[in-house]
Amino acid sequence: MSQLADVIVPANEEGTRATILRWYKNIGDAVAKDEPLVELETDKVTVEIPAPVAGTLVEVLKAIDAQVSPDDVLARLSLGTPSAVADSKAPVEASAAKGAVASAAHASARKALSPAVRRMLRQHELTAAQIDGSGRNGRITTQDVTRHLAGAPTADTTRTPSSVLATPTLELPAPHSAAGTTRVPHTSIRRRIAEHMVRSLTDAPHVTTLFEADLTRVLAHRARHGAHFESQGARLTLTAYFLSACVRALREFPEVNATFHEDALELHADVNIGVGTALGKKGLIVPVIHRAQGMNLLGLALRLKHLVEAARIGKLAPEDVRGGTFTISNHGVSGSLLAAPIVINQPQVAILGVGKLQRRVCVVEVDGVESISIRSMCYLTLSLDHRALDAFQANAFLSLVVSTLEQWPDEAA
Repeated sequence: MSQLADVIVPANEEGTRATILRWYKNIGDAVAKDEPLVELETDKVTVEIPAPVAGTLVEVLKAIDAQVSPDDVLARLSLGTPSAVADSKAPVEASAAKGAVASAAHASARKALSPAVRRMLRQHELTAAQIDGSGRNGRITTQDVTRHLAGAPTADTTRTPSSVLATPTLELPAPHSAAGTTRVPHTSIRRRIAEHMVRSLTDAPHVTTLFEADLTRVLAHRARHGAHFESQGARLTLTAYFLSACVRALREFPEVNATFHEDALELHADVNIGVGTALGKKGLIVPVIHRAQGMNLLGLALRLKHLVEAARIGKLAPEDVRGGTFTISNHGVSGSLLAAPIVINQPQVAILGVGKLQRRVCVVEVDGVESISIRSMCYLTLSLDHRALDAFQANAFLSLVVSTLEQWPDEAA
């Protein structure tokens, strides 16, 4: 009998569940060691699980769209030869085989289909062979499916082409329309975000403190040194300045860079700051700048640029979204002046919210004389876990962030 090896869901520090997006191999296929075997989607990243050994795929235990947890067994590989496996292979459990392994005739076509397209084909009892693909190399897109449905007769005479064409252009799960409404099934990312937000609000009493920051000096610094940073591969965004100011304040007030436990407040030695990054209709992800306390403004800007670009093309590694100790949510980039409370990214104890930059008329004091001036202002909020922090600590932290920004030096770094 051939020796078997399990393919398992890798462990992670958050215990995050995942959804199976696709299988790259069919039962009976030979697999090389470390060759991608299955693709999983968590609330943070999409990851490929490689084969732990070289062998033959003999059993698939989890179907496409199944939710799995760390240490779950996904499949089994035989270390024997493919011919020996074929002679002794037992039937695959029907519930796992359905949707997880395609027939040989459609294997190549199925590999090119996105999870959204596969769901739409199953929902409408279609096959890939019935649809002409308009994507790269003839790949079938969700738009191709909706066009096919709009032109094909259906038993449901109440369904109109306009309701069919209401399908989102992004490759999200296929919507189900009825009586003038549209139901779009949640993506794995959206489900995880919902669970995480509810758990955070349930566990932690949220309180928000609000300050106003004058970014006039920051903008002047960026105007003087932006080109120099660009020449070194960094974009000098306002978020980089907020990161730098938060690093200083988190070192001064380590209780804000902490995790709350029932018996103690755990203060973290490293300042690992997550930055909320919008992915359009796909949701939100928070890549983490690790050990930010060791970086100057240029280092922060370089790392931020790398992480944001990776997030938006789906190339973040699992370690890029782990281990955050504090989070910045720059909601002002989409026009928001104020958001409160911003839900804390548990198990952290605070999150900074940054509002839209505005030119406003303000009273300023220069050399003891008050005058009216136009300044570049924005609102900053700190939402905090009131179990861990009180208003005094939160206000002192945010005061230091504001003063750091308002007194920004002229130097480049």
